[in-house]
Amino acid sequence: MSVNKPDWLKIKYDGSGRFEEIAEMIKSLQLHTVCKEANCPNAVECFSKKTATFMILGNVCSRNCRFCNVSEGKPLPVDPLEPAKVADAVRKLGLKYVVITSVTRDDLPDGGSSQFANVIRELKEISEDMAVEVLAPDFQGDPEALSKVVNAKPKVINHNIETIERLYAQVRPQADYHRSLDFISRVKKLDPAIYSKSGFMVGLGEKKEEVKKLLHDLYAHGCDIVTIGQYLAPSEKHFPVQEYVHPDVFQMYKEMGMEMGFKYVASAPFVRSSYHASEAF
Repeated sequence: MSVNKPDWLKIKYDGSGRFEEIAEMIKSLQLHTVCKEANCPNAVECFSKKTATFMILGNVCSRNCRFCNVSEGKPLPVDPLEPAKVADAVRKLGLKYVVITSVTRDDLPDGGSSQFANVIRELKEISEDMAVEVLAPDFQGDPEALSKVVNAKPKVINHNIETIERLYAQVRPQADYHRSLDFISRVKKLDPAIYSKSGFMVGLGEKKEEVKKLLHDLYAHGCDIVTIGQYLAPSEKHFPVQEYVHPDVFQMYKEMGMEMGFKYVASAPFVRSSYHASEAF
């Protein structure tokens, strides 16, 4: 199915920022960002504002979701120096709000949760005011793995549910809708002071009633913050875009979520999990 891209999805960028400088610094430290690996449409804007979402545990994923641009294959060995490298980058960028994510590492006994915890602790050594948000994989539903991340005390734990339940088999067959909901619920049970967050894409063929059910499921499982954005297929090999959702519909979803009781809902075509994350927090 071929759908023409509408005018509201054309990015305007003045090129006056510091994109190249930030990209080169991150590369020199042998780090990865989800901005680059996932081909995020906001990468230029965020890099120019000295903002980035660091992707730990390498840039090769153990899963192969049909919507994602991150490379799939044999994951890289865990770098024991990575927490210090991330902290070094954060110091150089002068960040006060840091987002840490990772590829999914089903090959590791704890799914990489120990590395998440080590990075969080290293960042908190920089400043007492440092706020850390993590965007974590599901750790295959392992409660001990999630506990390691929770015990490191980030401000926000995000786990993206990505799409409605009906589309899981087509879009992310190696994941499980209810396992992702349980992940969010467990965060609040382990530490109610941590903000729970999730995000999903539209334009994959979902119906408005299904989006409403998804929002209801997230809220019922203790989710505080939700992000909703337009799915953009990274290539012709990926799951095809079924619809470019109008901005008015995104606004409707935002109002729907706020009426349900979420603390914050970001809903617009270019919204992504960590886009303007500090503002949402």
